[in-house]
Amino acid sequence: MMRSTVARAVLALIAVLSALALVGTPAQAQAPIEGELNLITPVSKFIHDAALKAFADYAKEKWNVTVKVSAIPAGTPVAYGRITEWKGKPEVDIFWGGESALFEKLAEQKLLQKVEISKEAWESIPASIGKPKPIPLKDKDGYWVGTTLEPYGIVYNPKRLQRLGVAPLKDWDDLLNPKLKGEVAQCAPTRSSSSNATYEVILSLQGEEPGWSWLRKLAANTGHFTARSRDVPTVVAKGEFATGFAVPSYMAFEEKLAGFDIKYVAPKNAFVTPEPMAILAGARNPKAARAFIEFLLTERGQKVFMERGLFSVNPKYKVQGAAGSTAETAVEFTGGVRSYFDGDVANVYDEAVAARRSEALKTRFRSDIEAKWDELKK
Repeated sequence: MMRSTVARAVLALIAVLSALALVGTPAQAQAPIEGELNLITPVSKFIHDAALKAFADYAKEKWNVTVKVSAIPAGTPVAYGRITEWKGKPEVDIFWGGESALFEKLAEQKLLQKVEISKEAWESIPASIGKPKPIPLKDKDGYWVGTTLEPYGIVYNPKRLQRLGVAPLKDWDDLLNPKLKGEVAQCAPTRSSSSNATYEVILSLQGEEPGWSWLRKLAANTGHFTARSRDVPTVVAKGEFATGFAVPSYMAFEEKLAGFDIKYVAPKNAFVTPEPMAILAGARNPKAARAFIEFLLTERGQKVFMERGLFSVNPKYKVQGAAGSTAETAVEFTGGVRSYFDGDVANVYDEAVAARRSEALKTRFRSDIEAKWDELKK
């Protein structure tokens, strides 16, 4: 009798343990996302740190998953080069920011996987914005999607301009004022996607040869080529130079929030990037990558950008906040813009032309401007 009772107890214990094992197995197999997410990006720390932290908080709330997040900061051309060197065995999961033309080239090399986010999230983003050349806001084949709208414009230091006897800047041609000789800061298009895209805008506006003539005149007025595009608004904010060329709006806004007297203007036809995001082929954490993208496209995710001098890629959301808030300061700083969908966006940047001309543009910059800069300044 004793043996029978013990046997039944043992069998019952085995049954309980087996049931627990069965309950645990699917839960482990169906973990909603991985516990890690890594990206490479030209987007500044001001933005990517905030986005990653917001996502980590969201993942903890929604799934009780602690996600370890990290970012490798790199200019767009540098990031692109590293991704091609990884050859499908990337050290990160996501590539974020810069010109969509480079994302197209990565897709052609089969170095991206399809985003595959929810239909609702994908369809919340319009196909394009801008005229006469529409700016794609997502890839027609599904390999990248825009995350936020950001113009590349001009910054200037009001006090330094005043000392030079120069009126506040409004358009591209204002940068060629002889009084600004040695006063312009810019980053080489070989190191910066914002410079590369703005060079493309000038070439499209002026025509190839007149455009290069204009860019040589800009180089003659240039006193400094920075190592990174992020450094352009910094040297202007500090009063080391009067103005900066091809500056992303949020980089200038970061200096404004730091207390510097700096002004920003997006001239007509200034390039507007959707800050594309893509998941790399061979990514180790694809579920976390998709969840991150979906999160950024929610209202909560878009607010991360809108409170930092950027604009929503979703027509439903506008930059707004309480009086004196960071969001309202951003609206004032960017000339009263709350949404790029509220009015017409003038755009001459042609993505197909930019993709074809990308290497030729960089090569000609090296030969016509970089190699002859001292001569041009004379």
